[in-house]
Amino acid sequence: MKKLLTLLIGFLSITFAGAQISVNQTLTISVTGLPASEQSRLNNTYQVSGDGTIRMWIIGSVRAAGRTPDQLAQSISAAYRSAGIYTNSSFSVIVPTDTNVAAKTFTVGGQVQSAGARPWMNGMTLYGAIQAAGGGTPFGALTRVKLFRSGKVFNYNLKEDKAKGIQVKPGDIIEVPQKNWAGK
Repeated sequence: MKKLLTLLIGFLSITFAGAQISVNQTLTISVTGLPASEQSRLNNTYQVSGDGTIRMWIIGSVRAAGRTPDQLAQSISAAYRSAGIYTNSSFSVIVPTDTNVAAKTFTVGGQVQSAGARPWMNGMTLYGAIQAAGGGTPFGALTRVKLFRSGKVFNYNLKEDKAKGIQVKPGDIIEVPQKNWAGK
């Protein structure tokens, strides 16, 4: 009987472990009970970072990895409530089952506020990608941004308007280097 119970507990833990959110997974988060202008700030696709968190507007990092979608939704809701924001809202977290969705990411690194993989969206620009990573740090050289694509390296000056509109593609890697001694 003890072996049967151990087997049953093991089976259930494996079954429920599959429902947990993991690192680098793409999530869709939506909220109800707010004005449309506020919903547009939060309703989005989020990429779970390498440290297992997602970054939410105002409240910052929220632990996602190891939780179920329902647990994450409750955690986000509780964080906003405890901050005195969105006290009557309801969050939902959807984990897309399409494996192709998770593959559509780009990576931003270097001198940005929040480096890591981000979900790619159609129409994403180089400037938008860096802003999705929180923007450059005070030490970031936005005049020498590197875009790595298909084994090639492209350099852009984001102080120029034409460079801001460069389209980002899935799999791109963007690097904001540190400013040199001249501040460029």
